[in-house]
Amino acid sequence: MKTYFLIFLLALLPASAFSQIVKGRIIDIQTRKPVPFAAVYFNGTFVGTTSDQTGNFQIDVTSFVSMPLTISAIGYYSYTLTDFSIGGPVVILLAPKIYEIGEVEISGNTAARRRKVNLKAFRNEFLGKTPNARKCEILNEEVISFFYDSNKDTIRAYAMEPIQIQNTALAYEVTYYLDKFEFNKRSTSLFFSGNILFSEDDSTYRRFTMNKRKRTFLGSRMHFFRALWADELYSTKFTVKSPSGDKLSYEDMVILSPMNTKFMKYPESLVIHYAVKWSKINFKSEFAYFASDGYFDPAAIGWEGEMGKKRIGDSLPYEYNVSY
Repeated sequence: MKTYFLIFLLALLPASAFSQIVKGRIIDIQTRKPVPFAAVYFNGTFVGTTSDQTGNFQIDVTSFVSMPLTISAIGYYSYTLTDFSIGGPVVILLAPKIYEIGEVEISGNTAARRRKVNLKAFRNEFLGKTPNARKCEILNEEVISFFYDSNKDTIRAYAMEPIQIQNTALAYEVTYYLDKFEFNKRSTSLFFSGNILFSEDDSTYRRFTMNKRKRTFLGSRMHFFRALWADELYSTKFTVKSPSGDKLSYEDMVILSPMNTKFMKYPESLVIHYAVKWSKINFKSEFAYFASDGYFDPAAIGWEGEMGKKRIGDSLPYEYNVSY
């Protein structure tokens, strides 16, 4: 009897010993009142929960301990939690979104035409211009507001609520919490930031979707960083070169920390070749953290070329696994 009881306890041990729960409370930074029904999730995944009516939440972070936790709520800027105590309560202070866009008096047909033009530009730059992006539909365009700066020829977009997107090409439903969007039409420079949460779109899911997801993954940023982490650039058909054309190896670009975390580091920009297409990495920080699932610090890296063209319409969740 004691033997069976011991076996039963050992069977339960992995779930209790390795489950890592983060608990906390979400509060308005100005009013100090709780923020109910806020989303607590890992950016770029399926994993998330919501705070209750008193702003309290708890989430199992076991599968993504190397990733920051994101907190978003309607009417607030998203907050990224990178340093939290497992099992200990954390307090999250959310800042309300305040947009100072000036006074613009446009009415009637002129306003409608301008919004139509702005929406088209927003879709092209936010979703992308690829075949997958063309199969995306923004379901709640009415939550998006625009301000056009004629002096700088720049479009700014704002959304007090999360943007809901249906990607019928990849069979995902996407919730995007937009924090900032700026597109300069004159120079075609673009910057947008925010956080994304995925769910399966069962209504459009078909067998051929798996092939589309695989084609989207191959040669993507996610594919590159997974290959780099595993030191499999050559076998996965990636080639990385310096600006002078020197072919670089794993050891030339990767630094391993004592905590077994990895950082990409190089003093110059890098050119990535995959098949006949090229991409370029521009480092914004000295070190760029990345993980085995393909996650990387977006604030540390800028993109050009093929990978720079891929936007929300070609995004895959970090849980995605490909079979070659």
